[in-house]
Amino acid sequence: MARSASLLDGICSSLTPLENHLIDGYVDGRVSRRDFLRQGSLLGLSLPFLGQVALAADEGGALSRVRASVKPGATIRVACEAPTDAIDPVTSGNPGAVVMLQQVGEFLCIDGPDLLLKPCLATSWKPNQDGTVWTFTLRKGVKFHSGGEMKADDVVATIDRLADPKNSSSALSVFKGILQKGGTRKVDDYTVEFHLDSPNGSFPYLLSSDNYNAIILPANYSGDFEKHWDGTGPFKIEKYARKVGASFVRNDDYWGSKALPARTEFSFFADIQPKILAMQAGQIDIIRGLPAFAGVALLNDPTVDVISWKATVHKPVHMRCDMEPFNDVRVRQAVALCLDREKLVKGLLKGRGVVGNDSPLASVYPSSDPTVPQRKQDIRKAKELMKAAGMEKGFQLTLTASQHQEIPAYAQLIQSWVKEIGVDLKLNIMDRGSFYGEAIPGKSPWLDSVMCISDFSHRGVPNVYLTSILMSNGGWNASRFKNKEYDTLAKAYIGELDLEAQRGVAGQIQRLLLQETPMLYGYFSDQLTATKKGIGGVNGTAMGQLFLQDAGKL
Repeated sequence: MARSASLLDGICSSLTPLENHLIDGYVDGRVSRRDFLRQGSLLGLSLPFLGQVALAADEGGALSRVRASVKPGATIRVACEAPTDAIDPVTSGNPGAVVMLQQVGEFLCIDGPDLLLKPCLATSWKPNQDGTVWTFTLRKGVKFHSGGEMKADDVVATIDRLADPKNSSSALSVFKGILQKGGTRKVDDYTVEFHLDSPNGSFPYLLSSDNYNAIILPANYSGDFEKHWDGTGPFKIEKYARKVGASFVRNDDYWGSKALPARTEFSFFADIQPKILAMQAGQIDIIRGLPAFAGVALLNDPTVDVISWKATVHKPVHMRCDMEPFNDVRVRQAVALCLDREKLVKGLLKGRGVVGNDSPLASVYPSSDPTVPQRKQDIRKAKELMKAAGMEKGFQLTLTASQHQEIPAYAQLIQSWVKEIGVDLKLNIMDRGSFYGEAIPGKSPWLDSVMCISDFSHRGVPNVYLTSILMSNGGWNASRFKNKEYDTLAKAYIGELDLEAQRGVAGQIQRLLLQETPMLYGYFSDQLTATKKGIGGVNGTAMGQLFLQDAGKL
């Protein structure tokens, strides 16, 4: 890559060694442009600054987003899932509630396309040398809908509330072992420090839209969110009716560019098919979270645009490593070799995703190691492994799964593929609520079944997948996988600030999980949103959130 040495030297003279190492990797070609932008945003380098570096390296490219040429004043109509319980920023975790919260609330930063972190209520952030303390600078002049200015006290109270086990926060799965109550500290009205339990090279993602509970609330928030809907966002609540819908109006006191739509209307649906029919009838403009398998009718509809964000949405298959027959690693490997991953992406996802390699380190992550061999279907080798395990005659087993999106079809494919190695797989398809139960061992088919398929939403970094699901003490370790080497590697990965060093650890994790195979990661789905032709300016995240302040009719 060509390099303007004098310009780069001037730009980089005040940077830390870690930041300069990232830039050197980009200039020398070891780090791609996409990975450079993503890692630079994580370290707190602004997008304009990263653009300067790219230009100095003769790479160029515009980094700013321009508002679509839409007409202001429209009413935008959205179909989405109904919140399953009372909306509470601390405890809610279902898709419907997440979208509602995000219409009025905002995060310190946003995990945008290509996993780039963008400033929102924070304007910048920086780690200390070892990643144990992160300092965030807050945006000035931001007002809550109730009138007060957002300051450091509000941020401290919000994050302490989420990190306090007494509050049963849905964010505890994110903060556990990383940030405790009391670790968030005010420096001044517009500066906050986060003192972590251990080094964490990706911590800003934990305060971003990736952590859907982390919208900043007033310090005096005491619950009953549905009475006040107090946030800092570009829309204010107009009306909310449980199980029916919600409407929002423009916030004229918003700190940023005022929302283009005058109103947004959300209609709640229990299933995807009524959403599709409503769009085809012209009753709605947007479908949030369109599953490719069930939404195939819209994928090639000339009256519909489908927005696709690369994501890490996945449906992992857990195999209990502490119970027969999966206490033998050869049996787990044999089952893994039965999957035709290319067919999964082409058939279940209609090409809207990528194959998995039995690790949560999806290829979309810059830290994943592309040199790790891709596991492919190999029935002959699978039969050899079954014979070596003394299972050449096969066995009978129940696969438990939920009635959610393409999961029943996925279960049927697995059932047909493992039959070739003598496995008689019975299917137990449950409604989603019963499947997850209380989400604790002994009270959850998800965590208690010998073999099951679960579902996980996107994350901008794989930390929660690596810890909660696969570490020996992970709260969601349905496979009961216990491996000291893995635990050490996962901690090292999470604590690493340098992208190239993190990729080296990731490669070790990927290879170890291919060997041990406690879980099957067959594919990772894109996040899809459908819009009617003539609607523009719809923005979102791979997490499934919708940002409608730039939306309107073309």
